[in-house]
Amino acid sequence: MTDPVGGVLYLWGVSQDPERSASRSSATSGRLRSIAMIAFFDVVGPLVAYSLLRSAGLTAVTALVLSGVFPALGVLIGFLQHRRLDVLGVLVLAGIAVGTVLGLATHSARLVLIEGSVPTGLFGLACLGSLWARRPLMFSFAIEFMGPDTAKGRELTGLWQYPGFRHVFRVMTVVWGVGYVIEAALRIVIVENTSTGTALAISKVMPFLYAAILAAWTAVYGVRQKRKGEQMAAAAATTEVPVTNPGS
Repeated sequence: MTDPVGGVLYLWGVSQDPERSASRSSATSGRLRSIAMIAFFDVVGPLVAYSLLRSAGLTAVTALVLSGVFPALGVLIGFLQHRRLDVLGVLVLAGIAVGTVLGLATHSARLVLIEGSVPTGLFGLACLGSLWARRPLMFSFAIEFMGPDTAKGRELTGLWQYPGFRHVFRVMTVVWGVGYVIEAALRIVIVENTSTGTALAISKVMPFLYAAILAAWTAVYGVRQKRKGEQMAAAAATTEVPVTNPGS
């Protein structure tokens, strides 16, 4: 019931393009506010609410359903701020809605928690499925958050014509897709083998740890590929045959 990639784009560093900020300090403060909101609405709020509701005598299912109000509020606030609801927000709201219905219908806390891995798995499958589309999903995310009309966005779009650049983003999309499918499976295993409270705590923290690892890998891989491209360009420039003037 939490955002499957909540905080990913902030950790990756493309959610706040410098061209959209008045200064570097304002961009940093905006990023910190966004991370603070994610931490409160997706992690701290639900965990504290669940603990208090259980202490008040409510059942595990009721406590889980009511604690899902916090992520929903986070999506709503994001919508009011940016005046748009992105794909991730839709997945979060859909997960909360399905989890609420399943919880009230079956009275099974484990089923509610397992449902929370559905958006994560769907995101991973969407990444893998986008490999057969014109552009992979991770490239589309990068363009969206950099801004297609910004200089960086236009530069990124122009680079798509090069096979090596397309290969880099396809590799990134494969890694993120496989990674999130594995995470969804791990969350199901955790729910089935731990207590409701423990599973809830892990399910709230695990996506951000997972996102941090994938974001770090993406940054390292991107830097390596950029250096590799620069080295290849330099090597090609040095091997060019100089054109001489016949009349000299």
